[in-house]
Amino acid sequence: MRGVIVTPSAESLPPPAPGAEDHLALDFVNSAVALPGGHFIDLLGTPEATNTWLHERGLAPADAGVREMCATQLRSLREHVRSLFAARVAGVPALPAALSAVNDALSGAPTAALLYWDEKNGPYRAAPCPTDEILDRALATLAADTADLLTGPDADRLTGCGSAPCNRYLLRHGRRHWCSTRCGDRARAARAYARRTEPKAD
Repeated sequence: MRGVIVTPSAESLPPPAPGAEDHLALDFVNSAVALPGGHFIDLLGTPEATNTWLHERGLAPADAGVREMCATQLRSLREHVRSLFAARVAGVPALPAALSAVNDALSGAPTAALLYWDEKNGPYRAAPCPTDEILDRALATLAADTADLLTGPDADRLTGCGSAPCNRYLLRHGRRHWCSTRCGDRARAARAYARRTEPKAD
């Protein structure tokens, strides 16, 4: 993504897009936001920002110590998920590399709860989560939600925001094709300007 990276602020960051509260995958692809004037915000742009994003969504502890390699892996998966969303919205076949990336993430984290033994209470089962598996679990969770969204009842409502240059995805409600009031206002203003400036027919 090209442009000037800006630091997120309450004013610059749009509210969550419709559907993002129900689908982590939508929140994930929308973590890179294109803004007017060639600016954009990347909430996974640095290891620290990535750690914060993961922690706020319950995918990593606050002190996970995410490194650049991990942030790069997340950004890569995000682009593959974005590619799958774009293919679904356009009604075209998905890129094999994007499918492979999501499937690799799905199978990368162990899901079986292992057997442990507590000296006081005896045997119990729990999913292991050592520090080096935090990223694998986060990737698997994001990939699973991607698969659930694309194969579930909400897939037909998936659409891209209709207000350029916004690049976010949302779940459509009725005829609404904008991810936020701000984008809706910008699209309406652009249409009004186009109507005022189009040449009059003789």
